[in-house]
Amino acid sequence: MNSSNEIEALVNSQVPIIIIESHEEIRVSKLIGEVAARAKTPLYKWSVTSGLQRMDIEMPPQKHNSDPEGVLRHISSIENPGIFILNDFHPFLDNPVHVRLLKDIAIRHEQSNQTVVLLSHEVEVPSELAKLSATANIPLPTKSELDEVVRKTAKDWAKENGGQVKADRETLDMLLNNLSGLTHRDARTLVRRAVFDDGAITQTDLPKTIRAKYELLGRDGVLSFEHDTAHFSEVGGFSRLKNWLSYRKEAFYSKAHPLHTDKPKGMMLLGVQGCGKSLAAKAVAGLLAAPLLRLDFGTLYNKFHGETERNLRNALKTAEAMSPCVLWIDEIEKGIATENTDGGTSRRVLATLLTWMAEKESSVFIVSTANDITSLPPELVRKGRFDEIFFVDLPELDIRKEIFEIHLSIRGLSMEHFNAEQLALASEGFSGAEIEQAVVSAQYTAYARNRAISNDILLEELAQTRPLSIIMAEKVAHLRAWAKGRTVPCD
Repeated sequence: MNSSNEIEALVNSQVPIIIIESHEEIRVSKLIGEVAARAKTPLYKWSVTSGLQRMDIEMPPQKHNSDPEGVLRHISSIENPGIFILNDFHPFLDNPVHVRLLKDIAIRHEQSNQTVVLLSHEVEVPSELAKLSATANIPLPTKSELDEVVRKTAKDWAKENGGQVKADRETLDMLLNNLSGLTHRDARTLVRRAVFDDGAITQTDLPKTIRAKYELLGRDGVLSFEHDTAHFSEVGGFSRLKNWLSYRKEAFYSKAHPLHTDKPKGMMLLGVQGCGKSLAAKAVAGLLAAPLLRLDFGTLYNKFHGETERNLRNALKTAEAMSPCVLWIDEIEKGIATENTDGGTSRRVLATLLTWMAEKESSVFIVSTANDITSLPPELVRKGRFDEIFFVDLPELDIRKEIFEIHLSIRGLSMEHFNAEQLALASEGFSGAEIEQAVVSAQYTAYARNRAISNDILLEELAQTRPLSIIMAEKVAHLRAWAKGRTVPCD
């Protein structure tokens, strides 16, 4: 069912008040106009700035009917059928007189055949009107509709500049995928930005489009967009995790995978702090070549009842609009507790998240990181919620060598001047983060001594460092023992 058909079905079903939440006022008004034309019903549009205006025939606006109460009384006085679009009426729904007038119009719908459409970016329906109204969902443009937006933009550019817009089919398909989840208006804005820049649609336009798309969608601060995702070449170890992901990459993007398998849902990364869970989460996006969104539970929670769940729903809606993408839920145990000490908010957040995970059809790959899985509710970690639970353990000898090589190389230092075997042996029990910090400390020490960083200085810093595996030996040992046999090692 397309957009106008859904509106038409509600009109034909004698629904007196139709709620439409959309930022595309012009597009929705046009759709309602199509419905009114087919029904041969007068169409009116109202706003507080212009008043009431008949739209199906050319008539000037009635500016004297700009008052909210006045226009509702005017509609009540009209005996003929009609569809009345009230733009941005939501601020006036906290007035009991306005609510009563709307209810009066709705009650006499069978006699008047008048339909009121409340059109705004967001409408909070008063309880008195709940059973007298229904919501029409305006779907976002399909891929074919987005393709038409691109073609029309290309024609506009050619008309102004001459010649043709340069683009290949593969890049165009990737652009269309990146535009999914946007409104017609926003998609047109981004396409014009790409085309009118240089008269071409190239691979360099894609990251800019993704970034601009997030800026249009993620304005609530609950989600953050990770602009520069790490590639797996920057991560020491994780060989089993890398292979596991590579097997699923094609299915993540494909709509018709040869094996007819379900799309991969995601993974949970459990492990010792500082061993690279966050870096691995970023690297997943790099391997899948997908944008990375980070969900911050700290900004998710709101003191007002129901707002936290709404924040989460909006964040998940944005993630779906950004698909294909990776959604990183960092330290998930901090947002979903097993104790009911917050008035049930955590339980409602959990229910919202689980429902979405079970019903989502979009290509949103979840990467959830946790330091303490025992604090998570069993219904979240049971098989089927995530495809796999990986354990990020303290790095072994060979991986510690690799980590040293990575961090020394990043700082422009060649391994020719260092003994990787010696450094790896001296850093037993160290996490990747602790090894990196030892390299940083060695640089400061060398600078203070007016010397170049050396193997001896690095060994000195390692000897002076007490890693977490020693400071919190009991907790780390308990976590590693719990994970053995219950999770899949990353290496």
